[in-house]
Amino acid sequence: MTIVVLSWSMGSLKNQILISMPHMNDPFFSKSVVYICEHGNSGAMGMIVNKNLDAPELREIFDKFFKVEKPFNIVKSNTFFGGPVLLEKGIILHHSDYSSPKSISISKSVSLTSDKGALEDLKRKEKVPFKLMLGHAGWSAGQLEREIENGDWLIQSTTSDFIFNLPPNQMWEYAARSIGLDIDSSLGTSGQA
Repeated sequence: MTIVVLSWSMGSLKNQILISMPHMNDPFFSKSVVYICEHGNSGAMGMIVNKNLDAPELREIFDKFFKVEKPFNIVKSNTFFGGPVLLEKGIILHHSDYSSPKSISISKSVSLTSDKGALEDLKRKEKVPFKLMLGHAGWSAGQLEREIENGDWLIQSTTSDFIFNLPPNQMWEYAARSIGLDIDSSLGTSGQA
């Protein structure tokens, strides 16, 4: 698995990951890896890809928004807290080997859709990796740039292999260590990224 370090400039961060710095104590974003799906002058949108949700209370949300047979059982291990915005909204982040008419391409190998029928399709296509995201992360114009300048996030390019195949509980540490961040000695400290 390869993760390439990206030196950030004023360009788009689309198809990059944000790695929260160890000092970030926000309950939503502490030890988070956020995949950026859109970034431009009006703001940014991404999804936390390493916070798996495996709770019975999700059944009600699934039944309400994903009208498929036993939806909770279909995607239980593939369900993630995507972020604090629109928690009731399900978005499917999937490998581009699958495409629904409503899929939006983020990169050559990662797409997303809110097409409810895609969930049933992906269940049948066992070799196509996907994550069902409940909610997403959003930043207004200039907000993400200020957080990066404040040292809250590190930026890396990524691969679909990292997004879909690395165990979620290993993603933050793997990404942080891969760019040389000594997470053991930097816990509780802050600084510029």
